[in-house]
Amino acid sequence: MDESYVDAVLEDGREKMAKAIEHIQSEFSSLRTGRAAPALVEKLRVEYYGSDVPLQQLAGIQAPEAKTLLITPYDKGSLKAIEKAIQTSDLGVNPNNDGASIRLSFPPLTEERRKGLVKVAHAKAEEGRVAVRNLRRAARKDLEALEKDGEISSDELERAEKELERVTQERIAEIERLLQHKEGELLEV
Repeated sequence: MDESYVDAVLEDGREKMAKAIEHIQSEFSSLRTGRAAPALVEKLRVEYYGSDVPLQQLAGIQAPEAKTLLITPYDKGSLKAIEKAIQTSDLGVNPNNDGASIRLSFPPLTEERRKGLVKVAHAKAEEGRVAVRNLRRAARKDLEALEKDGEISSDELERAEKELERVTQERIAEIERLLQHKEGELLEV
């Protein structure tokens, strides 16, 4: 009987679940709160010379004031493409192009928009919970295969499944904490 097989499966599951949590955090950071933050636009896809490129690779993004973002392209030729990407996005702001950079002024969020963003946050959190559960299922399958192949005993399988369940519950609780925090940010006036 070899514990290292079990450890490898559990460690792989932990790492993948941690990546799922990181993904949720990045998704939450792109949801707009009362402040303008570069994270709102840095992942925005811009059509640049025939390929989709994240805005952060094409321009410097700063937040000079709480409600304003300043986007300065590294290549002035990409200004129109960046402006078009912002207009077609779901940000709900009009870009102000001065020929060298683009200013985005974010109006205060309405009550209705805040509630809509909270719903989006809940949907993203649910996606995260589903991803974590799917990872648990995959790890459990791997553990059961180890038992079937005679690599581990049924007792070891049971212990490993309990550990896997504990890790899963911790990750789901972490998603809940992130959601509560984001919801508080969104509803703060």
